Amino acid sequence: MTPKYGPKSTPTAVKSMQRLVADTNTIISGLLWSGAPRQIINSTHAMFFSSPALLEELAGVLRRAKFAHLLSTRNVRPNELFDSFAKQCHLVYPHPIAPTCRDPDDDAVLACALTAGADCIVSGDKDLLVLGHYQRIPIVTAAQALAAINSGLQYAAPPRQPTARR
Repeated sequence: MTPKYGPKSTPTAVKSMQRLVADTNTIISGLLWSGAPRQIINSTHAMFFSSPALLEELAGVLRRAKFAHLLSTRNVRPNELFDSFAKQCHLVYPHPIAPTCRDPDDDAVLACALTAGADCIVSGDKDLLVLGHYQRIPIVTAAQALAAINSGLQYAAPPRQPTARR
């Protein structure tokens, strides 16, 4: 079965490491539960990029009371989980971008991806997904990213839009 991809995020047949930036909720899902986000985090074909702002957000979310019971039943501390993910990230220091999303935290994801030269942004956030892409970087779900990784495909940037002549 061929995976479905959005019109602006069609993969091409190029086998290589996927340079990924994932939003905090996707990372939390991958660290705490099974499914596509976990498989991406564990993939040997995914290279994660993050920024100080995104890592700070992740650390804060992992310390929230709503995750305390789950983490204690797994005998893991928030900082251990954070460290395990942070160690596999390549850190970038993005410049601020013009406000693009309703949520400023989402702009931090876009800025990180732009600085990292990411192949795609992985998110389940409707505010990000509705964009389809940012500066030619596709924004895809974890399932779409995993399908591309597993099939050896890499996302191609959407074609540049022609500029209007006056």
